[in-house]
Amino acid sequence: MAYQGQFIENPITGQSIYFLTTTRQSQGAELVIESSYRGHSTEPLPHYHPAQEEYFEVLQGEVTVRLDGELHTLRRGEELRIAPKQVHSMWNNSEARATVRWTTRPALRTEEFLETVFTMAQAGLVTPSGVPGVLQSSLLAGEFDGEFRLAKPPRWVQKLVFGLLRPLARVLGLRAVYSPVRKAKVA
Repeated sequence: MAYQGQFIENPITGQSIYFLTTTRQSQGAELVIESSYRGHSTEPLPHYHPAQEEYFEVLQGEVTVRLDGELHTLRRGEELRIAPKQVHSMWNNSEARATVRWTTRPALRTEEFLETVFTMAQAGLVTPSGVPGVLQSSLLAGEFDGEFRLAKPPRWVQKLVFGLLRPLARVLGLRAVYSPVRKAKVA
């Protein structure tokens, strides 16, 4: 479970997240994080959130956003609202590091999804481009269907294929949720 001040990093994509307001703190109303992207980060797969809206404010640098298939560049001080079901992806296409304040409303299980994906990257459970493999994706799609959906292939294809692959993924020992390893405090 995420906590205020927690910092997680995806070593494959170079994205880091700092939790400002957690789901628990807001009683589920919102999740507020600061997300930082290294220069020339990779564009994530186009996706959407079925029942959540997202707000982004660029704090440093610039980010590229693909929104409904069109490219936009947001610079420091600019803001963007992404409506539920609006297909998008965001990354840093510039040289310098970029940082955004990212608010998701309602929070639902977004922090758990982010922790899972980042933990998988840290454990080497993703492809070289940072994407979970198809078996792992089948579990993620089932577990976090209320928070995150891929834009392609069509939803019915995803449900069919992922539904068929999910039992195999479980037999092979894959899990739908991975939690970050907590470092013990030294006395």
